[in-house]
Amino acid sequence: QTNRYSNNLLEDCLNPFRTGAKCYSKNKVCCKNKHTLKLVSRFNLFKMPTRLHKNRKKRGHVSAGHGRVGKHRSHPGGRGKAGGLHHHRILMDKFHPGYFGKVGMRHFHVLKNRSFKPTINLDKLWTLVPKETLEAAMAKPDEKNATVIDVTQHGVHKVLGKGVLPKVPVVVKAKEFTKLAERKIKAAGGACLLTC
Repeated sequence: QTNRYSNNLLEDCLNPFRTGAKCYSKNKVCCKNKHTLKLVSRFNLFKMPTRLHKNRKKRGHVSAGHGRVGKHRSHPGGRGKAGGLHHHRILMDKFHPGYFGKVGMRHFHVLKNRSFKPTINLDKLWTLVPKETLEAAMAKPDEKNATVIDVTQHGVHKVLGKGVLPKVPVVVKAKEFTKLAERKIKAAGGACLLTC
């Protein structure tokens, strides 16, 4: 079994950290990276002994606990989600309501970029500029020399009104503002400028 791969297959699997060890894993997860003993199932290097299988206890009992009439067959109810509208309908209705069918209107040729509108709330507004800028502005609040924050430079289009702004005049540039955001910015002594 080892001649197709390596004469050191057993050593490689038992000691994956030795120099020049190869990984024979099917799922391409290397033993060395996982830091665990990753043994390949196709070689059955450590197969569970037969004496530990549960079925040993059932020797002599013809149907092995699965009944004579129904029989233990491969997929008696169908594979996967088979029968969701038929013989498994009760299960689907009970645990997965709304799984089948359609909802809403159809939208032909969706262009997502037309509804692209990243947002930011007021409580995160000052995180777009360095911390020192806010500290300097709070030390000397000056309406004539207010800090300008252009959110479009940070990939944001719309300013929302959640949170509390520090009492520092600030000029905010954005494509859109909510009414609440505009009210709070002006209450802090700032201004809202629409930009494109």
